[in-house]
Amino acid sequence: MNRFFVPLAVTLLAGLAGCAQQPVKPSETTATQPIRDTSLSVFSASPAGALPAGWEPLVILRTKKQTQYQLVSKENRTVLHARAESASSGLMQQVAIDPMQQPWLEWQWKITDLVQAADNTQRATEDSPVRIILGFDGDKDSLPFADQILFETAKVVTGYDFPYATLMYIWENKAPIGTVIRSTHSSRIKMMVAAQGTRGIGEWRSFARNIVEDYEKAFGEKPGKLIGVGVLTDTDNTGETVEAWYGDIRLLRKRAIRAAADGTGTESLVVGQSE
Repeated sequence: MNRFFVPLAVTLLAGLAGCAQQPVKPSETTATQPIRDTSLSVFSASPAGALPAGWEPLVILRTKKQTQYQLVSKENRTVLHARAESASSGLMQQVAIDPMQQPWLEWQWKITDLVQAADNTQRATEDSPVRIILGFDGDKDSLPFADQILFETAKVVTGYDFPYATLMYIWENKAPIGTVIRSTHSSRIKMMVAAQGTRGIGEWRSFARNIVEDYEKAFGEKPGKLIGVGVLTDTDNTGETVEAWYGDIRLLRKRAIRAAADGTGTESLVVGQSE
């Protein structure tokens, strides 16, 4: 394998590639030709002790140690538990959702600690205790020639047809909330800081993000069809150990949670305030 393409193959771009379809040009996603929505399966709807229905392992590189995922009963509900010991793998679900119709992404997560040595601006320390990953379709022919060659070569090497763009929400150590970090692996992967620093460690944190606005901020254009949603807890670069829990992930037409306690002891931290 050409070493230049190894980083691409070991990123989430490769992991979400299994859900990619033919590129969708803007003319194919108009209001007169709406995309058929395929909703996410929520973790709380599945029994504890297994993997959530509809979600599949997201193996980034088979030579890497895999993160352990299992549904567990915690605080009277079913959530997804993740434990990574120098590991990197995730779970993903294929979807077909028009983000213009369901722009609000809401989720909860909880961590035991930061990945202490993590810095997602540096390739050698690109780890996060929690990530939400979104894979988008689009017209790859519109990309610069270098990106097109990268996609084509990666497809030959891995056998996957990669998403047009990947947007991640991460918990970062230092970068401020709302910062967009370009992956050191590919310009087609952008990370947005949803949580930062030690605030909220050991607590449930709830988030609402407008993915259309965030995509436009990250990539400078409107998003195409959402084709994959994933979670990832990774410590393979830093070699640390971390535990995390993910609550339900939902895509909604209107924002539901607000920046206030919801009566269950869960803190709701809302970022991305546009209605």
